[in-house]
Amino acid sequence: MNLYNQLPALIRASLNGDKRTVELAANSILRKLKKDNPKIGEEIADIIANYNAGAPVTRSMGVNAPPLDKDSFNSLVNITDYTLFDKEIILDSEVENKVQRFLKERELANKLIVNGIKPPNSLILSGAPGVGKTLLSTYIAAKLCLPLVTIDLSASISSYLGKTGQNLKKVLDYGKENPAVLFLDEFDAIAKRRDDPTDLGELKRIVNVLLKELEEWPNHSIIIGATNHPEFLDRAIWRRFDLKIEIPLPNENQRFELWSSKFNNDFSKVSESFLQAISVAIEEISPSDINQISEKVLRQIIVDNVDPIVTIIQELKDFYKGDRAIFNKHMILALKDSDKTLSQAKIAKILGISPSTVNHHLSSIKGK
Repeated sequence: MNLYNQLPALIRASLNGDKRTVELAANSILRKLKKDNPKIGEEIADIIANYNAGAPVTRSMGVNAPPLDKDSFNSLVNITDYTLFDKEIILDSEVENKVQRFLKERELANKLIVNGIKPPNSLILSGAPGVGKTLLSTYIAAKLCLPLVTIDLSASISSYLGKTGQNLKKVLDYGKENPAVLFLDEFDAIAKRRDDPTDLGELKRIVNVLLKELEEWPNHSIIIGATNHPEFLDRAIWRRFDLKIEIPLPNENQRFELWSSKFNNDFSKVSESFLQAISVAIEEISPSDINQISEKVLRQIIVDNVDPIVTIIQELKDFYKGDRAIFNKHMILALKDSDKTLSQAKIAKILGISPSTVNHHLSSIKGK
């Protein structure tokens, strides 16, 4: 039987929690991979062996079973296997340089330690929602071949006095004990300024715990904090991190790359000139926004067989919060660039404006 034929059964069993079928399928896949891809075969064998021995399956990823809340028994972290990362990442050049420098220094960590120099092991990422802080953390984990351990704030933060601090200490201890990338998203929720008069005393104690843990963070593990509000962070916490990276909204070239990556496929062809035009027109947009708009448009293309360009414009009209006249002017230019045969009446219908408005904008463009 072909290996691919077993994937539906494996996925079905996994989602149903049918461990016996998962194990049978894994053994079958292992036998087929033993010769062609022994490295992956060995990893699957290790997973099966650990599971049969009663050890947590995370052991095969190099980490122990996740810490639990003592009352609810919910896991305090989510663990992501770095081998699952397959997304394209497009970074600002300054951010790219900082990240590559960090990765290079991590690769040479042993050499740094031998020479009495501490390798970097902590980063803080800041930026607007949707700029890619979580994606960048996953990318770093994948490049370092380490599992990504993400704190589950809903499980960790408690209304009971002292409980949040206890849970956070468990998460930090887990991150220190296991070679991994510990990702503390919404970091300002647990690392707020201690001079904030509205805060409870427990949050101040949590910050003190964080300061101590960051000071003693081990070389084999990485800790990453991410925040949309760096101004809320305690300044002493801020100083403890080796590297601070502010991730900006994508520039024009990055926006073009992001749009192109979504619409460069077999079932959706959109002209480069149009994508370039909307990259110029829509400036205040995050990678997450571009992804959401693109996914919505692609669904409509597949299900309803709509015109991609018209549909993109309709979605951008709903998204755009700036001057509508400026938006229309950019879209008129984008449409004309993508199809010289489009009449002013057709452009007006697509944008929901009058032909005279289209004529006015085209005349002003030509006059420049």
